[in-house]
Amino acid sequence: MTGFIATWYARITKDEARHAQTAAKLLATLPRGARVLEVAPGPGYLATALAKRGDLSVTGLDVSESFVRIAREHAAAEGVHVDFRQGNASAMPFDDGAFDFVTCHAAFKNFTDPLGALGEMHRVLAPGGRATIADLRKDATPAEVDAEIAMMKISGLAKLWTRITFRTFLLKHAYTDAAMLDLVARSRFGTCELVHDGIGFEVRLEREGQAARRSA
Repeated sequence: MTGFIATWYARITKDEARHAQTAAKLLATLPRGARVLEVAPGPGYLATALAKRGDLSVTGLDVSESFVRIAREHAAAEGVHVDFRQGNASAMPFDDGAFDFVTCHAAFKNFTDPLGALGEMHRVLAPGGRATIADLRKDATPAEVDAEIAMMKISGLAKLWTRITFRTFLLKHAYTDAAMLDLVARSRFGTCELVHDGIGFEVRLEREGQAARRSA
């Protein structure tokens, strides 16, 4: 997304309470000093919420120049530092083993090279590092989608346009459980845990090897 579309998306997804809730769930599993990468952070709301804990090193990588700019501005306004960079999920500009935790929310279905993205997530994880992918389920029903949109802090035309976007674009590109499991099986991760969460699912991945000892 670029230009006006990126700005529109940033506006309709700025639900601070929801991003704080997601961040709290992830933070409960992260040790102090963890190196965290969010892939395709968009406006950067989740990455910024994670950085607010203050004892993490947080990086965001997005292919959209517009989103990188918006995310940097948001983090600065919140008074935290996040290293937002522009780059492709299937060709990440990071060293091997650079991160302890990688996460991707509501974006994986849009990747043109999903297997390459999984390979890169595996590569940039340190041995024993973990990754999560949270995204829309292809079999989410219209009623479930409408209920999800009703919880979003938008109204009027924005709500109508969001409903149209879900039904004509997002669900079209979403993965079934079987398709996601097959993709992971063909990746360097090999296996995963997949759990349903509302209209979406969460894929939990781990790179083999012994995790480095870090402070609790």
